[in-house]
Amino acid sequence: MKSCGVAEGKSLGVKARTGVLGLDDILGGGLSSGHVFLLEGNPGTGKTTIALQFLLSGATDGEQGLYVTLSETQEELRAGAASHNMTIGEDVEVFELVPPESLLDADHQQSLLYSSDLELGETTKLIFEVFERVRPKRVVIDSLSEIRLLAQSSLRYRRQILALKHYFARQGTTVLLLDDLTSDVLDKTVHSVVHGVIHLEELAPEYGAERRRLRVMKYRGQAYRGGFHDFVIRKGGVEAFPRLRALEHRTDFDRSPVGSGITELDTLLGGGIEQGSSTLVLGPAGAGKSILALQFVAAAMARGENASVFVFDEELGLLFHRTKRMGIDLEAMQNTGRLHIEQLDAAELSPGEFAHRVRNRVDIARSKTVLIDSVNGYQAAMPQENSLILHMHELLQYLNRQGANTFLTVAQHGLVGDMKSPLDVTYLADSVILLRYFEALGRVRRAISIVKKRTGEHENTIREYTIGRGGLTIGPPLQGFQGVLRGLPQFVGEAGPLLKRSDSNS
Repeated sequence: MKSCGVAEGKSLGVKARTGVLGLDDILGGGLSSGHVFLLEGNPGTGKTTIALQFLLSGATDGEQGLYVTLSETQEELRAGAASHNMTIGEDVEVFELVPPESLLDADHQQSLLYSSDLELGETTKLIFEVFERVRPKRVVIDSLSEIRLLAQSSLRYRRQILALKHYFARQGTTVLLLDDLTSDVLDKTVHSVVHGVIHLEELAPEYGAERRRLRVMKYRGQAYRGGFHDFVIRKGGVEAFPRLRALEHRTDFDRSPVGSGITELDTLLGGGIEQGSSTLVLGPAGAGKSILALQFVAAAMARGENASVFVFDEELGLLFHRTKRMGIDLEAMQNTGRLHIEQLDAAELSPGEFAHRVRNRVDIARSKTVLIDSVNGYQAAMPQENSLILHMHELLQYLNRQGANTFLTVAQHGLVGDMKSPLDVTYLADSVILLRYFEALGRVRRAISIVKKRTGEHENTIREYTIGRGGLTIGPPLQGFQGVLRGLPQFVGEAGPLLKRSDSNS
């Protein structure tokens, strides 16, 4: 793992696990024990949930925790924890600094003679008193906005944070300060004081669920994963998805060619697809991109390997029905436990979570063939095209380094003539299979060709193919036609034999 602005080196001291899946990986192992950290983000970004997971993780390790709340009531905090099936037990003390009933007490009312200096001092004193009573190893203070308002000036606010930092440092306590950024977003006073800063963001796309991401903005003396990382809040807590870096993952495997189970297709490919390579199937809607890619999935299953299929565009029931009529029984393959097939909703899924799901299928389930159908659906999960290309580059490089065969389908705009792709990913793939419609003898027909293969020789011919109840049938090269890929072929000699019409309309 590479450092972001920090030299490579050993981490400082023991790490306190955050209890958030993926976050410890981003942080290089967790939070350095005995230091003060800042967790900041607008309301609703998940700060309280992460703080609770941090304290409950410590309780699991036998460390007493203390949650000091200045904004939420104890009942609200416990109710929020219960919504995630979290139980705040005796190992976590919840201290409500300003109980609601005290607001009605005349002795606690603010007056002209009750200065903010005295109120701020009493607040700090109460925090120290409860600490001395509980003697925790982990502390959460929620939130700094209340302390900032009491301080009324940047200088007094900084001095107060420094006082808290030095006090907890002497106790060897790991502290997480929460800031909801509601009082002064531009005030970076705490950033320069604390040991590390984790920033949370929530993005609202024009359509679909909100997207959340986090970034480690600072971590003294510790290598960490820089940049943004997607995360989600689900029942049970927060889960983060570390940004994938393919260079960190490499395995040894045999780069022998693997076939599709169709002799003519393997011949067209120069013997098959090399193990650990990526293949792009490009063509217009209805040309048979999914069926072609699923042939390689079926061949992998026949070899006794595991495979994974991620479907963005088609309902699984319909996919099972139509592929079974073509000789590929996906449901039966799924029932063996060796085929994982998953339907994804691009409106509810971030690219980071998708990469995490694919990685789990390769790392844990040992899938050797991965199909992503289609890149068009994947693009819908990533509005920014430049970022999509980078995400796909890292994902394909990772899969290649794990010895997995990856198949991507891309639907081009149009049916014949000048075809346009929603984005150019042809340079990322090791092989490109091009599918086209063409008209001949009063019928709409299909043609297949290999336009790119990095890993070896391949035929440069164009062959006709049909899709029927028996699956794919590929014919001999179309040597008598010219202009097939443009969709408007012309006879330039004796026409080779065309395949009989065996297409099904399913």
